[in-house]
Amino acid sequence: MRILIFGGDGMLGHRLLRQLAPSHEARVTLRRRLPDYARYGLFDRDNAFDSTDVRDFDRVSAVVAKFQPQVVINAAGIVKQRPEAYDPVASIEVNALFPHRLAVLCRARGVGLVQLGTDCVFSGEKGNYTESDRPDPIDLYDLTKLLGEVDGPGMLTLRTSMIGPELGRKTGLVEWFLAQKGKTIKGYRKAIFSGFTTAELARVIEMLLARYPDAHGIYHVSSEPISKYDLLLLIKRKLGLEVEIVPDEAFRCDRSLDSSRFRAEFGYAPPSWDEMTDELAASIREARS
Repeated sequence: MRILIFGGDGMLGHRLLRQLAPSHEARVTLRRRLPDYARYGLFDRDNAFDSTDVRDFDRVSAVVAKFQPQVVINAAGIVKQRPEAYDPVASIEVNALFPHRLAVLCRARGVGLVQLGTDCVFSGEKGNYTESDRPDPIDLYDLTKLLGEVDGPGMLTLRTSMIGPELGRKTGLVEWFLAQKGKTIKGYRKAIFSGFTTAELARVIEMLLARYPDAHGIYHVSSEPISKYDLLLLIKRKLGLEVEIVPDEAFRCDRSLDSSRFRAEFGYAPPSWDEMTDELAASIREARS
């Protein structure tokens, strides 16, 4: 299967390439020139289209026309932790408008599209959200991600969340936590997370492409809920990190997703957080060696 991944230098994008390349003809897009990524030993002329800014839709269209993918995965986006997430022009262009422009292009070519959504379309006041719950985004990032959801035949949006190693920008939970050596930090007991490691999410996406190529619509995809405090404790223990985590119950946010519909329709059972953090810790140790 020919699979084109937008956002190949992102947290999920590069993991998708690692997961899909052995069994598929997978290529990614990169924002900068290929030599800028040489130190990672991951991208080359055979698996990457460099200098591809998703705001340059002529370039996007040219890449799609050249590669002629059967499926496109949009893992490109401005994440909540970056300052650009609060720039209306950038956020609307990348998170809200681009997925729909890409959907029009894919429909015209008979190409399937997988759009990575987020649990941030919900405020976190309630928790255990189903697809029938009304989204209640609270800031610009949340709203642009909601507006960027695609639906209809050939269009699949996966609302989820993720943690994992990153290449350049170190903005996510894991990279932040790894940088806290010798420090004392807060661990939020009332902040509930039901996402995945990027390794597991990449496997979920490959499973859908291989076994359910006609899947479409908006689905919640989640693991068993865990507090950010307990998640950090697991990572700390498995990596032997010298970080003191002080429990905090003042901050509350429960964006956990109910993925009963996804699990029933696609026969999916998520691994435990113990299993996922075992794999995460092993990959971090390998990268450091």
